[in-house]
Amino acid sequence: MTTSYIGRFAPSPSGPLHFGSLIAAVGSYLRARAQGGQWLVRIEDIDPPREVAGASDRILRTLEAHGLHWDGELMYQSHRSARYDEILEQLSQEALCYPCSCTRKRVQSLGGVYDGHCRLHGPESDQVALRLHNSAAVSRFDDALLGPIVTDVYFAEEDFILKRRDGLYAYQLAVVVDDHDQGITEVVRGNDLLEATVRQLTLFSQLGWQAPTYLHLPLAVWTDGHKLSKQNHAPALDDSQPTANLLLALRFLGQPIEPDWAELSPEAVLSAAVQQFELTRIPRERHLLAPF
Repeated sequence: MTTSYIGRFAPSPSGPLHFGSLIAAVGSYLRARAQGGQWLVRIEDIDPPREVAGASDRILRTLEAHGLHWDGELMYQSHRSARYDEILEQLSQEALCYPCSCTRKRVQSLGGVYDGHCRLHGPESDQVALRLHNSAAVSRFDDALLGPIVTDVYFAEEDFILKRRDGLYAYQLAVVVDDHDQGITEVVRGNDLLEATVRQLTLFSQLGWQAPTYLHLPLAVWTDGHKLSKQNHAPALDDSQPTANLLLALRFLGQPIEPDWAELSPEAVLSAAVQQFELTRIPRERHLLAPF
């Protein structure tokens, strides 16, 4: 057993937690605690237009109601602009990022993958995003649950955005800087982010940082195949029945459950689940029907 493992759960405050969120939280929590490691919580609040007032506090209350108590201080991405700017300046000094005035419409006309136009010819207006000069593209990695993952090479090699035209920081930049600064050793999350992983690995490489390992959990989907998400109006978790919610999440993750756990507190359920946790029991399917 190691005490050097550091995992995390990093929700965005675009609404309350739902069952799909709980799967990611419980999966990352069990993985960390089963290895005697730390479990951190980070609020990814760098996209104000998508955020819902009060959602951050509600997310934290839901985690606590479900016995998912984190280690150390909370991190809020909205407090880290200076750090992101520091990294952007570093990349600029090393000629690893550049201003781009190309619109989303232009990129879509190219088939959805940017062609490096402004890197080659310069921006055509003052309204610019910042893009990575992607000189060390990663197109494959080994997932701790799914094994070898190979992504589209054109997607992997794209000069992707680090800071948007509206001045907001891109997810890829913020998550890499935060994972590095927090010392995250493994990222456990839903496999809707499989493709994003190669971009994060690319940025880790170009910054000269050690990347964490990655483990992508199956997604809970409706009967029509759409994933549970805030955009698809997934119902918020009911904080008044945390033990029942946890048992559903454990079953979804293929973990063994004892009959008397229904009478336990959330903390006791999680403690027992950690003792019996087995990674190999988690289904390797990309999508599974939600158990309700």
